[in-house]
Amino acid sequence: MNSHWQDLARRKDEDINLLDAALLIARDEYPDLDPASYTALCEQWRRQVAPQIERAGNQVDALQALNRFLYEEQGLAGNDDDFYDPRNNYINQVLERRLGIPITLGLLQIDLASRLGLGIEGIAFPGHFLIRMPVQGGLMVLDPFQRGRSLDVGELRQRAQPHMAPDQDLGDQQLFKLLDAASHRSILTRMLRNLRSVYLDKNDLERALRCADRLLTIDPGQAMEYRERARLYQALEYFPGVVRDLDRYLAMAPDADDANVVRNALIQAQGRLGRTRLH
Repeated sequence: MNSHWQDLARRKDEDINLLDAALLIARDEYPDLDPASYTALCEQWRRQVAPQIERAGNQVDALQALNRFLYEEQGLAGNDDDFYDPRNNYINQVLERRLGIPITLGLLQIDLASRLGLGIEGIAFPGHFLIRMPVQGGLMVLDPFQRGRSLDVGELRQRAQPHMAPDQDLGDQQLFKLLDAASHRSILTRMLRNLRSVYLDKNDLERALRCADRLLTIDPGQAMEYRERARLYQALEYFPGVVRDLDRYLAMAPDADDANVVRNALIQAQGRLGRTRLH
């Protein structure tokens, strides 16, 4: 299993298959799952919907046909009743239960669109993952949690504003920047952050730590994630991990706003590590 993760870490972003990577995440929780069966299901969906896509007169019609297939014919839906159920983050469970959250529903839409030659991409929008498709004259932005409903500029601005600084005016340029296409790596790390947050809320520190480990395997260049993993190690009283990750964080972000706080925490962890070794 670890060899699969190392292979994923080495891949160029454009060579990462999102469905395969999401199934790899799922195998941590469901080690007996058969990835090929879920890949075959998605390929079956491609064959089923392809004639509708071919009959579409333009990109917008094709996108609407794809939405109808996924959300009406296949019954995919956002899990409003239990948004923080961990199963919403595991793609095998989303395919089996037809329930998910924005990022897993969006990932399935991106995967199927890719198989059909449609240029759908993810958007790492604040608060709520979205998808986009370039069309003549601009972008169509859609909410996978709401059955692929398209969003206009006014609603996008309204959704983004609560995540901005209180004195920050969200102009057109800032809004369009938020609509940049998300890299495949950033989609996967966002999935893992979601899972980590769910497990932290349940006080399941071992599973939260597993998510933190996988996140840093995929993208080891995120300094903040070492600090976050150090907090998990601290809670688990694993001080070698605390020392290692805080030291790495300071090496990567020596001028961070919290650098002095982290240095003090590192000194304390080194002291605990020394006492632990004495015993």
